[in-house]
Amino acid sequence: QVQLVESGGGSVQAGGTLRLSCASSGLIYSTYRMAWFRQAPGKEREGVAGLDSDGRAMYAESVKGRFTISQDKAKKILYLQMKSLKPEDSAMYYCAAQQGGSGWPLLQGRWYRYWGQGTQVAVSS
Repeated sequence: QVQLVESGGGSVQAGGTLRLSCASSGLIYSTYRMAWFRQAPGKEREGVAGLDSDGRAMYAESVKGRFTISQDKAKKILYLQMKSLKPEDSAMYYCAAQQGGSGWPLLQGRWYRYWGQGTQVAVSS
């Protein structure tokens, strides 16, 4: 059974940093595409950053240069380092995983089967 557990959210001031973690179990990590999504109240879910199974990263335009996605394959942990945070980054952040493939968009949530419960990020101005 695949499980994803996020942590690391919190409240910070604009310009601050946070690192989110997503601990996974029940999957062969190297065969999965992994991604971070976020959803703010009243807004659609947005793909933030993703890692292909070969390690290539992709970012939403809104976070390029500020967020970095990485992973520790041995520990099966996905990270999202966030810096220069803005109030508009405030949202619930979710980790997602889907096995294999390369013909589907990395940052579109509908392609992912497994999701964590989310961790809240609040950025104040």
